[in-house]
Amino acid sequence: MQIFWVSALSALGNPESKGVFRSPGALVGVSGVLSLSFFRLKNHCNMCTHLCVKFMYIKREMRLFGYYSSHQIRCLGLTSVNVSVPVAGATFNDKAAVVESKTGASFPTLLGETRRLLGIGLRKKCVLGLKNIDVYAFGVYADEANIKNMFNEKYGKLSVSELKGNKQFYEDVIDNDISMTVRLQIVYGRLSIGSVRSAFEESIGSRLQKFGGAHNKELLQRFTSMFKDEYKIPRGSVIELSREPKHVLRTTINGKEIGSIQSKLLCRSVLDLYIGEDPFDKRAKEDVEANLASLSR
Repeated sequence: MQIFWVSALSALGNPESKGVFRSPGALVGVSGVLSLSFFRLKNHCNMCTHLCVKFMYIKREMRLFGYYSSHQIRCLGLTSVNVSVPVAGATFNDKAAVVESKTGASFPTLLGETRRLLGIGLRKKCVLGLKNIDVYAFGVYADEANIKNMFNEKYGKLSVSELKGNKQFYEDVIDNDISMTVRLQIVYGRLSIGSVRSAFEESIGSRLQKFGGAHNKELLQRFTSMFKDEYKIPRGSVIELSREPKHVLRTTINGKEIGSIQSKLLCRSVLDLYIGEDPFDKRAKEDVEANLASLSR
C-alpha cells in the first residue's frame, strides 16, 4: 500500500495530489464524500503500512483524526502534529496509539481486546486564580461490542448527526451497564497523591450530590480512601477508572488494582466528569459523542 500523510497544518506546502474518499470503505462510520489533500511521504519507512484519516472542521479549526502505530509515531514524528481522536472502526496493522499534541501523552487505541478509544482531552486546573496548569491528559474508552449490542436496535436507524444531538442516547450510555474506562496520564510533574485525593473529593463529591443527594459522604470516602499516601504518581503515571459489569468501579494505578466498589451512582458520577453536561474538556466530549454515535449504528 502506498503511504500518504495527511497534514493537519494547511501551511505545510502544496500537495502533490488531491483525492476523495467515499464511504463505506476506508473510513468506517463516515457517510458522504470527504475531500482530502494528500502529502506524499518522500522518505517513509516501509514498515508503515496503514494510516486512515479524516478531516473535520470544528469551530473553524482543522483537526486531524487517525490511527497511528507506535512505529509511525516514532518514524513520522507525529507528536508535532495536532493529533486528536481516532476514527471509530478504522483498521491498522499493529498496536496503535494516539498522541495528545500539547503534552505528548500517548494513548493506545485499544485497552484489552475490546475497549476502543473514543476521545482524548486535558484536565486543567486554575492555580491561585492566576493560571491554568495541565494536570493530566485522559482518554475515554468503551467496549465496542457492548455499545453495538445494547444500542443498535434502539438507535441503529438514526444517522450519526441525529445521535450526536440526542440527549437520551448519551444518558443511556452513562446510565447503562456498559464497560468503559477513563485512562488518566499524569503530565504535571509535581502532583501528589494527596492532591489527586482532594481533587476527586471535590469533583466526584459534587457529582454524587447532583445525582444522589447529600447523603453519600460514606461512598465518597470509600472511593477517595483508596488513594493512599504510599502511592507515588510521578509524571507519566497512569490511573484507570473502569466501569466493569454490574456497575463495579475498578481503579488501578500503573496497572495495579487499588480497589473496586460496586455502585451505579459512583460509576455515573465519574463518567459525568468527562462526558456529562459540564465536562472537563468540551472538545474531548464532542469527539466521544461522534465516535459513540458511529459505534452504535
